[in-house]
Amino acid sequence: MLSPQLPRHDFRERSPDQVRVAVFGATGYIGRFVVKELVKRGYQVMAFARDSSGIGGRQGQAEVVADFPGAEVRFGDVTNPASLATHAFNEPTDVVISCLASRTGGKKDSWAIDYQANLNTYSEGRKAGVAHFVMLSAICVQKPILEFQKAKLAFERQLQEDKEITHTIVRPTAFFKSIAGQFESCKKGAPYVMFGNGELTSCKPISEQDLACFLANCVHETDKVNQVLPIGGPGPALSARTQGEMLFKTLGRSPRMLSLPMAVMNAPTALLEKVAELIPAVEDTAEFARIGCYYASESMLVWDEKRACYDPDATPSFGDDTLEQFFARVHKEGMAGQELGDAALF
Repeated sequence: MLSPQLPRHDFRERSPDQVRVAVFGATGYIGRFVVKELVKRGYQVMAFARDSSGIGGRQGQAEVVADFPGAEVRFGDVTNPASLATHAFNEPTDVVISCLASRTGGKKDSWAIDYQANLNTYSEGRKAGVAHFVMLSAICVQKPILEFQKAKLAFERQLQEDKEITHTIVRPTAFFKSIAGQFESCKKGAPYVMFGNGELTSCKPISEQDLACFLANCVHETDKVNQVLPIGGPGPALSARTQGEMLFKTLGRSPRMLSLPMAVMNAPTALLEKVAELIPAVEDTAEFARIGCYYASESMLVWDEKRACYDPDATPSFGDDTLEQFFARVHKEGMAGQELGDAALF
C-alpha cells in the first residue's frame, strides 16, 4: 500500500513522459479515445477497467490490453476504494481523467457511478499525490432534473471545494453516436422520428476523437485550470430536423420524417411517475422515461439564465470532425463501435 503523497503540482513543468495520468472509464465511448490520445502525446498512461468491459461486458482483459498499446492497463472496481488503492493508485500519480458515467441513468446506478465512483477515484487519487482532476461531465447538468445530472453535479461541487488541487470540469454537448441512433433504421426504410416540428432542440455534436483531444489538452493547458468548460463540435448548432435531413442526404434519399407530439412521451412518463410513488420497483422505469422526455425537449447547448433560453453562440466549438462526415463514414462502414447499448431510445 502506498503511503499518502502530497500533490505534485510541478507536473505541468515536466515533459509528458514524466507525467503519470490515470484514466477511469477507459473502455467507454470517450475514455477509449482519451487513452489513445494521451499515449500518442507521450504521457505515462494507466488505463483502469473492469474485468469485463465494454457494452454488455463483452470485452475480456486480454482484449482490453490489446486495444491499448503503449498504456499500462489495470483492472479493478471503481465502486470499491480498496480495489482502487491496490490496483490503480499503488504508485504516485499526477493527473486523473475520469470518464466514468452510469450505463443506464437509473437512480441507484447514477449515484453509484456518477457520484460515488468519481468520489472514490478522487479520494484514493488524492492519497497518491494527484494534483489535477479532469472530470468528464455533461452539458445537460445545467438544468438538473434527472438523477444522473444531480449525481454529476454533487461530485462537481465536491471537486470544486478542494483548494489544494486543481480541476477541470468538461461539459460536452451531444456525442455523434447519440445523434446516429436512427441511422440504421432509416437506412432500412423507416422514417426519421422527431418531436414537434423538429426544431424543439438543437446541439453542436462532437466526435469522440475531438473530445478526447480536448480532454487531453486539459492536462497541461493552464487556461483550463479550475474551469467549468462547455464544449461542442465545429459548425453551427443543428436541430433534430436538420440532423434528419442530413441523414437522408447521406443516404441519397428524400427526407421521410415522422413528427410526434411531445404528449407521446409526456403522458406515459407522468403515469409511470405516479406508479413509482406506489411501487418503488418501477422507479428506474419512470426515470428512463424522464430521460427520454428530457432529451426530446431540451437542447444540448449553453443555457442563458438571464434570457431563459439556450444560446448556440455561447456554446464553444472545438475540433474538425463534422456530423456529415460521421454519417458518411457510418453509411460506408456501419455502426460498429457506435452502439448505444443501455442508452438506446430508438
